Amino acid sequence: MTRIARNLRRAAATLVVTSAGAGAAFTASAAPLPTFPIGAPEYTVDVNTSAATPGYIYYSNGVSAAALVPGAGKALSAVPATAPANIVVDKAGHEVWRYTPPAGQDVSNFRTQTYQGKRVLTWWQGGTVGGHGSGADYIADEHGTVIETLDAGGTPSDVHEFRLTPDGRALITSYQEVEADLSAIGGPKNGKMYDTVATVIDVATKRVLSRWSAAEHVPLTDTTTPGKLPGSDTYDPYHMNSIALDTDGNLVISMRDTSTVYDVDIHTGAINWQLGGLHSTFDLGPGVEFAFQHDAEFADPSTLRLFNNNSSGFETLGVSSVQWIHLDRDNHRATLVRNQTHPDGLTAFAMGDAQPLPNGNTLVGWGMAPHISEFAPTGEMVYDARLPLGTYRAFPAEWAPTPK
Repeated sequence: MTRIARNLRRAAATLVVTSAGAGAAFTASAAPLPTFPIGAPEYTVDVNTSAATPGYIYYSNGVSAAALVPGAGKALSAVPATAPANIVVDKAGHEVWRYTPPAGQDVSNFRTQTYQGKRVLTWWQGGTVGGHGSGADYIADEHGTVIETLDAGGTPSDVHEFRLTPDGRALITSYQEVEADLSAIGGPKNGKMYDTVATVIDVATKRVLSRWSAAEHVPLTDTTTPGKLPGSDTYDPYHMNSIALDTDGNLVISMRDTSTVYDVDIHTGAINWQLGGLHSTFDLGPGVEFAFQHDAEFADPSTLRLFNNNSSGFETLGVSSVQWIHLDRDNHRATLVRNQTHPDGLTAFAMGDAQPLPNGNTLVGWGMAPHISEFAPTGEMVYDARLPLGTYRAFPAEWAPTPK
């Protein structure tokens, strides 16, 4: 049993959200999004070498609903107040575009993607209900005009994932409160918990193509963080935080509160394999130790990249890092290819991501450790910026939105 497994066993537009839960109503405006004067004093660039990739960085300000995790209450009480906004800066730190949502709403997971062959802006927008994001996912053109708004098939979408595929599908996370016997994880026999769901939607028709429920496929006792969400009486034993596709078109799902990455058959829902946590399909080689991870996706057909938080708010196992892990599926062996830490030894108890750049560099958003960095393949940090508050994810882009 690995060190982490031992520790885990011991740990055991205008959007209007008119109601929470299934059947929430959403209203989207097709008007261009407002922009604001340039200049972002809250974004401070400390390192920007000639090896850094030119272009722009997309991120969201404010306390994301993604930071609401068991054990985070005390840490969040010390977070400075920052107005929610979608922001684009150049690499010098100059703000070139901003969208501020209506009062009482948050935005998160702001990025560029491609839809119907055109470059678009996408993000999540909504409110926090019971400790999770409850809102909708937006697609806007390059000028900021909203062209599509999606939920998770009649259920409000969650903040954690909104990924578009080249064939016009969307991968969306959602959370649904259900009644459950939680005595196996130290909770009440007649308790409440959040089931977490991965939904695949056809964007053009809004039709649900598939739906995968964690509660239907993962034993409750696999949780490594059997706690309640801040300000909630509802337990959060799974906490799905990313959905991607593998090279066969199956779902790659990261669940923070089981410290496990799952490969799920997109047609049957069966778990093909799982990496990490209490029941890894793979034997973990030296250094393949991660916990409470985010943003798991394949860097190439045999290498999985993830953001290793290594901290839950309850427990810290080490500094956070980005890990590249080679998966030998024939021999069920996982080998560490690279482990990238920040020179300051940052630890993020929530959020975080890593994005590839065309020149081989990697852009890293350090979640609640409020930095955005870029690293060369050698491990050299070629760019680093500080924020007053962490961002859920940070994304690179070669272009910035323009007024219509």
